[in-house]
Amino acid sequence: DRWRARPVPLVLYPAPGCGLCEELQRAQARAQVTRRYELREVDVRSSPELEERHGRSIPVLEIAGRIAFKGRVSAEEFQRKFERLASEWERAGEAS
Repeated sequence: DRWRARPVPLVLYPAPGCGLCEELQRAQARAQVTRRYELREVDVRSSPELEERHGRSIPVLEIAGRIAFKGRVSAEEFQRKFERLASEWERAGEAS
């Protein structure tokens, strides 16, 4: 179906040289997920608003428009939350 064919949007807010950011990316890459996703990275230093909102919490990962993680995350945690939020996102899209 058309909605499920769309990749789930992920937005990662990292900062240069952030070890936790790299760790989150490795966990995300290892996770076994059933849906396609599209990852976009937005440097938290790219705007004063983002730096104010997320600067002390990096990395921050949004899944389908919702903040899902701040800081450290395992592949299993990513997988569980990704599947739940992706399902909610798909249901919301089908209802609209």
